[in-house]
Amino acid sequence: MDDEVGEAYARRAVEYTELFGSMDAVHPLDRQLVATWAGSLHGAILDAGCGPGHWTNFLTELGYSAHGMDLVPAFIERARTAYPGISFRVGNLNAIYLESRTVAGVLAWYSLIHHKPDALRVPLLELSRILSPGGELVIGFFVGHVVEKFDHGVVEAWRWPVSDLCAELVAAGFDVVETHVRTTAGKRPHGAIIARLSNRGGGTHRL
Repeated sequence: MDDEVGEAYARRAVEYTELFGSMDAVHPLDRQLVATWAGSLHGAILDAGCGPGHWTNFLTELGYSAHGMDLVPAFIERARTAYPGISFRVGNLNAIYLESRTVAGVLAWYSLIHHKPDALRVPLLELSRILSPGGELVIGFFVGHVVEKFDHGVVEAWRWPVSDLCAELVAAGFDVVETHVRTTAGKRPHGAIIARLSNRGGGTHRL
């Protein structure tokens, strides 16, 4: 699945960057949510699935220590060119290169939507592994009434009910802090979840 997703985005990297690769394409409420969340952290932030790097740059311009990771080399190349002072690296959410407990926050903005439901636990456990105690994760995703596949336009993706995705997070060792849903005429419903690494001891191992 990783190869399929990576190849699909690589073929459309230029088009994707032109359409979505700037903060001008981001809803103001999403910018506010992420900026407020980042302000509560104390340490480095990983933009996991950073695409062409605009969110990583957004966080850096706000004064936070952020670096980006993406599966698609073409995105990383474009990010490094556009934002030369920021660290970007090719990486896989299913096996993140970082040491355990080394980041305070992870932004996973629409970067988990291509994982099949029975495969989502793998990246969630990886994200819980790299977060420091009390660290937090923000997920952006498409909301649906049931867990279901849909035609994303680039490659198949999945939408989730908020409650179902929250349950996956809890099973991976997180406590849900906030949930947000936004509906806009003519667009797919959007969801965001902020979750904090639990002190219950779950989610610290790889599958």
